[in-house]
Amino acid sequence: MEFNKKHGYLIQWLIGVGDLLVLNILFFTVYYGLSDFYTTAITDNLREIVLFFNFCYFFALYFVPTQLHLSVVFIDEIVKRVFALTTFHIFLFTTCLTFLNVGDVLATFLVVYYTSSIVVFSLWRVPVRVLLKIYRKKGYNSKRIIIVGAGKNGIELYQMMKEELAYGFTIMGFFDDNQSLKEVLPNYLGTTDEVEAYAMANYIDEIYCTLPGTKDDKILKLLNFSEKHMIRFFIVPEFYRNVKKSLILEMMESVPLLSVRKEPLQAAYNRALKRGFDIIFSCIILVTVYPVMYTIIGTLIKMNSPGPVLFKQKRTGLYGYDFMCYKFRTMKMNPQADSIQATKDDPRITRLGTFLRKTNLDEFPQFINVLKGDMSVVGPRPHMLKHTDQYAALIDKYMVRHLVKPGITGWAQVTGYRGETKTLKQMEGRVKRDVWYIENWTFFLDLKIIVVTILNMLKGEENAY
Repeated sequence: MEFNKKHGYLIQWLIGVGDLLVLNILFFTVYYGLSDFYTTAITDNLREIVLFFNFCYFFALYFVPTQLHLSVVFIDEIVKRVFALTTFHIFLFTTCLTFLNVGDVLATFLVVYYTSSIVVFSLWRVPVRVLLKIYRKKGYNSKRIIIVGAGKNGIELYQMMKEELAYGFTIMGFFDDNQSLKEVLPNYLGTTDEVEAYAMANYIDEIYCTLPGTKDDKILKLLNFSEKHMIRFFIVPEFYRNVKKSLILEMMESVPLLSVRKEPLQAAYNRALKRGFDIIFSCIILVTVYPVMYTIIGTLIKMNSPGPVLFKQKRTGLYGYDFMCYKFRTMKMNPQADSIQATKDDPRITRLGTFLRKTNLDEFPQFINVLKGDMSVVGPRPHMLKHTDQYAALIDKYMVRHLVKPGITGWAQVTGYRGETKTLKQMEGRVKRDVWYIENWTFFLDLKIIVVTILNMLKGEENAY
């Protein structure tokens, strides 16, 4: 037991030592590789520079700690943390260099090191995580755990842990007061009153409690026991059987509150970052590309069918408020434009309109909406008012998609849910992805969606009509 705990700390230390080796090897590789760019001021202060460099890394590590050793860490999260750590590290290091008056001559070094370190650290940390998962699958560096409560939540937790051996759990078995489970469960260990004796005799590392809230006296007893014997204690909420999602714990003074949804865009910094990008990006498009497009496409629209160049329609926006959405007109003038969704081979769509829809070019006037603040470059697509009323009554989480500004493109659109929604299931799939976007927003996710959208524009989209 004691060896297993020390084993876990040893792995953390090995990862840390590996980080330092990669850090310093890369430093000197870039340093000597760019030696022609430096002056004697660098050589004279090299020892101080290296000390500052390593000190800044440790300081940055305090704010962006290593998580490779945790039970559950996903590859994309590792890469994002590498980017955050490297950015913070270089920012601190650059600040320190200004006090040595060598920051200007090390500018080339900083640029080259920053870009290369993101790649090198990712190539170091991702394989380390993969090797650690393989190591744990073989039964090493595992935590001995027991599950108290063999109800629906307990069985689901057991199956998840058992299927993913790489998480590093050795499940000893279940404790439950329903002794008839002894005939059903192959690893039934006893009643809840026997937990303490078993945990002490078998060096248990963690206890997972899935008992219902009506047994709070037993839960409190197990919690106090765990605290006294340095066993980590986890509670699976009873309502998890109905609310299958990540919950966010907040505190109102001493009262804990559980929020059913994480919303990164509730943070003022994230909103400012997203809005700043929207303004800059839309201004660039409207000043450079849009005037040329409006002239060419507008002329072709006028030649193709009578009517205005721009199609204006009320759509549902942020918090359910209506706004006037702009598009290049792709249909003949018709009275059903605000009530009937475009379908495949729709006779209302002009030949030019088919091309504009296929290539997303019809959406470009919406950069005006972005600049006005009605929309964002990336977000859930805005729907017609009729569809909002219709689907809000049929899909439970439909209105959740309006907690952020609608976008010109979105996560649903780049994951196969663009165009006509023929069935309720298709709309549910779109809404599910819109809600996922709201809960998992990052600036890099927006950039990824924009890049995928551009690629789809170049090759044309099958569902765009």
